[in-house]
Amino acid sequence: MSDEALKIYLDVCCLQRHFDDQRQARVHLEAEAVKLILAQVEAGELIWIGSEVIEYEIAQNPDRERALKGMLLAAYAEIRVSVGADESARAGELELLGFTGFDALHLACAESAGTAVFLTTDDKLVKRAARLADDIRVQVANPLEWLRRRS
Repeated sequence: MSDEALKIYLDVCCLQRHFDDQRQARVHLEAEAVKLILAQVEAGELIWIGSEVIEYEIAQNPDRERALKGMLLAAYAEIRVSVGADESARAGELELLGFTGFDALHLACAESAGTAVFLTTDDKLVKRAARLADDIRVQVANPLEWLRRRS
């Protein structure tokens, strides 16, 4: 892993994108973007930050096979953030800004780990984060758009 490697946080939407209907062009392209990002993690170009929030959210999926696949994938994160008092307090602040439960917790964990970019395929989350960019300490982006900007 290089000293220059960026820390990234992939939310559950990204981790589950591989298991969505790949016949939809956008879904397929986003899934491919996530695969490329994971390849960059494997090559040591990026540092993948995970959290216990990811694991908990995945476990809530009623589709047991999809949940198992998501858990197996999430286990490859290089760093795992646990939710402590600081993360809980920050999530509360983020909720006051309009971020909802899991999103607020994910963002708080990403910020806690010093993550450079929080990747999600959730358009509403990306738009809300863009509006509130001055109030959050991590860039939020769609994985496909983020890869396009990086190249």
